[in-house]
Amino acid sequence: MTESILSRVLPTSLIVVGVLVLYMWVSGDSTTGFTMRLADSNEEPDSASTVNGGVIEGHLVKYDGVASSLEGSWPRFRGGNLDGVSREDVKLSRKWSQAGPSVLWSIAVGEGYAGAAILGGCVYMIDYDQAGQSDAIRCFSLDDGKEIWRYSYPVTVRRQHGMSRTVPAVTEKYVVTLGPKCQVTCLDRVTGEFGWMLDLVKDFGAKVPEWYAGQCPSIDDGKAIIAVGGKVLMMSVDCASGQTVWTTPNPRRWVMTHSSVLPIEFNGKRMYVYCGSGGVVGVSADDGRILWEYLDWKIRIANVPTPVLVGDGMILLSGGYNAGCMLLKLREEGGTILAEQSWRLKADVFGASQQTPIYYEGYIYGVRQDGQLVCVDMSGNVVWSSGMGHKFGLGGYIIADGLIYAMDDSGLLTMAEASSQSYSALGQAQVLDGPEAWGPPAIASGRLIVRDLNRMSCLDVSKQ
Repeated sequence: MTESILSRVLPTSLIVVGVLVLYMWVSGDSTTGFTMRLADSNEEPDSASTVNGGVIEGHLVKYDGVASSLEGSWPRFRGGNLDGVSREDVKLSRKWSQAGPSVLWSIAVGEGYAGAAILGGCVYMIDYDQAGQSDAIRCFSLDDGKEIWRYSYPVTVRRQHGMSRTVPAVTEKYVVTLGPKCQVTCLDRVTGEFGWMLDLVKDFGAKVPEWYAGQCPSIDDGKAIIAVGGKVLMMSVDCASGQTVWTTPNPRRWVMTHSSVLPIEFNGKRMYVYCGSGGVVGVSADDGRILWEYLDWKIRIANVPTPVLVGDGMILLSGGYNAGCMLLKLREEGGTILAEQSWRLKADVFGASQQTPIYYEGYIYGVRQDGQLVCVDMSGNVVWSSGMGHKFGLGGYIIADGLIYAMDDSGLLTMAEASSQSYSALGQAQVLDGPEAWGPPAIASGRLIVRDLNRMSCLDVSKQ
């Protein structure tokens, strides 16, 4: 009787929020920076209009933006080396005015956390056009943020903590994106002309992850590498033709996570490391064979951070929801590769909920579950932490010219020394209004690109 009365008195949305809050409180998970936004009541169910066996009919629009002459690059998630570190020989300022770094341009973007890739004087991102109900692959000028071209295809996506949240992979010839509903699209980098599309759900039985796809695609040796988690675990696709080069069997029926694929070399073997729903796997780059598995690493609810290479055959795994972190060490015995735990830390010592930690000059840097920026040595010891007065929530961070650029949830950017000696902040500036400045940053030619839920800005952080 009481339940019946409550269901008539309280709005349905409040009941939903109450249940979610109760679940999070009981489970004990940290939800720093979490803000619930309910789906619009008039939004349609998720859908996609497909033709030609899963290919969604899209269209290209050209604009008057012009590519910059700047030569710096950040061509994919976590940069050219997939490690979150810029190695460009560009000197960056170590002192900001009270106003902070200059804002070169700032544009409104669709709701989400999708970060930028930079190449050939252009900025690339996958956006979501809520009014047009379509994914939008966009190309801007690095100089002024003016749009050069946009390729859109219709997909209805309901608000689920934003829509798009991945970073394109870009080479001199191609742009490859993974949309929130698991459409993989390849376009010509310069012109935006359509190359090919795969619908991982319709074509390969993938399941769209909770909060939509967060995996960022990678291009390796002219091939797009995608972790599918449906009929196949992983696949390699030739960017020039769109033809499948190889697929990896998925006998354990793992589903797609938000974690991205990490290419590594070990004992002369090229492989791709992936944190799937049931563990970690190493896949041969030659033919897609599974080379090794480690099953004692599973994240409740959402597996987000990407594996990090921290030395020869040493891989750092981290996660939220009280998972903490683990160092795996690979070894080869009788032609078989084995993965073994070297050490493991609890979440209150170190672990990363959403952003991927950075390995830099022998130390690991990252934001742990309590929001503090932390430096950890290779034995798993915390060298320093930023303190409870310097918390960063779920914001992104990168390293360039010996500096850490770390964003907090509200759009406050901190510049600190990337040093194992101590936490030393050199400057802070409110560069975005927030909320949820969670998009992975990108940097090229002294220009730092950051975003919050609704806006992307380009900052001049070069040494003047």
